[in-house]
Amino acid sequence: MKPKPSVEIVQYTAPARVGGPKVIIIGAGMSGISAGQRLSDAGISDFMILEATDRIGGRIHKTEFAGMNVEMGANWVEGVNIDPADDKINKVNPIWTMVHDELKLNTSLSNYDHLASNTYMEEGGLYDEGFVQKTINRADEVQKYGDRLSSNEKYGDITVMAMQRFHDHLPYGPTKPVDMVIDYYTNDYEFAEPPRVTSLQSTHPLPTFADFGDNVCFVADQQGFESVVHHVARQYLETDASTGDIVDPRLLLNKVVKKIKYTTDGVVVKTEDGWLYEADYVMVSVSIGVLQSNLIRFKPHLPHWKNMAMYQFDMAVYTKIFLKFPSKFWPDGPGTEFFLYASSRRGYFPVWQHLENEYPGSNILLVTVTDDESRRIEQQTDEETKAEAMEVLRKMFPNEDVPEATDILVPRWWSDRFFRGSFSNWPIGVDRYEYDLIRAPVGRVYFPGEHTSERYNGYVHGAYLAGKDSADILIECVKKGENQNECVDAGTLKYDVPGKYE
Repeated sequence: MKPKPSVEIVQYTAPARVGGPKVIIIGAGMSGISAGQRLSDAGISDFMILEATDRIGGRIHKTEFAGMNVEMGANWVEGVNIDPADDKINKVNPIWTMVHDELKLNTSLSNYDHLASNTYMEEGGLYDEGFVQKTINRADEVQKYGDRLSSNEKYGDITVMAMQRFHDHLPYGPTKPVDMVIDYYTNDYEFAEPPRVTSLQSTHPLPTFADFGDNVCFVADQQGFESVVHHVARQYLETDASTGDIVDPRLLLNKVVKKIKYTTDGVVVKTEDGWLYEADYVMVSVSIGVLQSNLIRFKPHLPHWKNMAMYQFDMAVYTKIFLKFPSKFWPDGPGTEFFLYASSRRGYFPVWQHLENEYPGSNILLVTVTDDESRRIEQQTDEETKAEAMEVLRKMFPNEDVPEATDILVPRWWSDRFFRGSFSNWPIGVDRYEYDLIRAPVGRVYFPGEHTSERYNGYVHGAYLAGKDSADILIECVKKGENQNECVDAGTLKYDVPGKYE
């Protein structure tokens, strides 16, 4: 056993000729890296990034599978306008600009228009297209009703399921297999949680699509979606000229933060390997799931209002399972990329995608599960999951010789102590007040992250923009110069007043 150090070492590493306050950024995902860029642009370069894993990117992570790189986490750029004539959209998703224009990554437009002709019965064979289309049309009608109801502030917030019931749609929730799988595709497939817990006001209409466009593009590039995070990091972190690798001494990997002590004078961050790092400010860019866990302890404890705001949010789990086959047995060609399995068990291997468009000749299927199914699958072996998936596929295609999958990849975001899930989902009742609380600093402790994005929580662009927003709050405080302590005190006391959490 490695002996513990007899004394704790205080260290702060920073390059020469730097100015401004010292800042520690915890987490090198999109939000933390984005925050660092904004600080650097503002002339604050005396900072350090502590990352718990051996890489940057966070929940954007490629991995090798069956001889190629696939995405374990974020995979789509959501909110893309491919119709230049659409004058209703006047914003461009900043992630799409990087992916498409700057990095020129390989992407594929995801087309879900043919689900009615690609919905499979529980025991095999396709449903009648007209029958499924009626179910889809009804779901679309209810969604539009939800958009109108959400815009009427006098009703307040309700769950998506309550809205469905209000519109006399599936009053007891969907019970038939086709109803369930269409409802799952419409809601869970996007938010990773069912309509009974999802907020209507935060999802209808969905700001990402309303602001940037209705299209979604699947990133299928061997550089990986995480190259976007590297692209942002290279704007201000030192890189090796020959390899392009980030070699900046301000980025420290494999540094697991276990404790943050904060006072009105500064912060001290302690890592699991026994090091202490001192700074003027700290930005805690970790997931809401990690904030809700006991991985990082705060001294003093975070105030009641902060914890109450954080614990209201859900950390959803979205699992993309990849299966590699020796040969192709599913339909391919135009209009077949996405297909549904209408099980009597809601959310059981429901949404499938073949990757022939993205990785021609790969013979890979992708199936998405979420929420309770994700947590269940994470607790069993990959072989058990493969057996379940194979049983489903053989039911779907009873007249095909379905070969055994040769490889399977099952991400485990919920079980990973550095993430505790995939992305945040705003529950019912979270309004502007809670939003201000969730992103508000506590003294010298700041909180970037996709969960703090008012309009785009749960998305990569939400993480990117939230990192910049949080850095802007810190920068404004720093600009007060000699009055920094006054700024810090005000930043805390602003929210420490009698209210719904006091």
